[in-house]
Amino acid sequence: MNLAPLTQRFVLHFGEMGSRWGINRTVGQIYALLYVSPRALNADDIGEALSFSRSNVSMGLKELQSWNLVRLQHLPNDRREYFQAPEDVWAIFRTLAEERRKREIDPTLSMLRDALMEQPFGQDDLHAQGRMKQMHDLIELMTGWLADVQKMDSGTLVSLMKMGAKVQKLLEVRDKVSSTVKAGFTGRALMKPVALEPATLCDENRS
Repeated sequence: MNLAPLTQRFVLHFGEMGSRWGINRTVGQIYALLYVSPRALNADDIGEALSFSRSNVSMGLKELQSWNLVRLQHLPNDRREYFQAPEDVWAIFRTLAEERRKREIDPTLSMLRDALMEQPFGQDDLHAQGRMKQMHDLIELMTGWLADVQKMDSGTLVSLMKMGAKVQKLLEVRDKVSSTVKAGFTGRALMKPVALEPATLCDENRS
């Protein structure tokens, strides 16, 4: 199985970038090959295309399966296992976001929660807890956003990403409307007639 020049360039680049993202270069190249392949591939196909040993291919596929980034398939009258990447790139994005949250974000968030519940000893601990609280709130905000993203279908995600700076403009309009409404309520409260006491009314009548 010989790779076309364009495919080969993509696979090699993805392996290099994968190593910078904390992904094994072999795993990155295997996934890149599966991503652009028009059909499901078995371990022999992958090893031949990338000149990898069977053991390296096997370990790479197990790593990708642990990340839920590949689908396992079986073909009729063929005992070999075939693998394919999801066709929807947004499904891949959601899977990566979810797996990274479980592996990297959740443990950090748990540690921060425990640290914030501890009794501080002195000003240094108080300062440290204040900084940790800021990080905790930011991560919780991000995880909440990711949870909302996970519920969106691909079409909604595309529309959201295309909005870009329009989101900021919508927020600015919301803030202006909110400020106007609050100002209106405040103005009406200030203009509310003051009820006069009966004694006061009598004094005015006598005058």
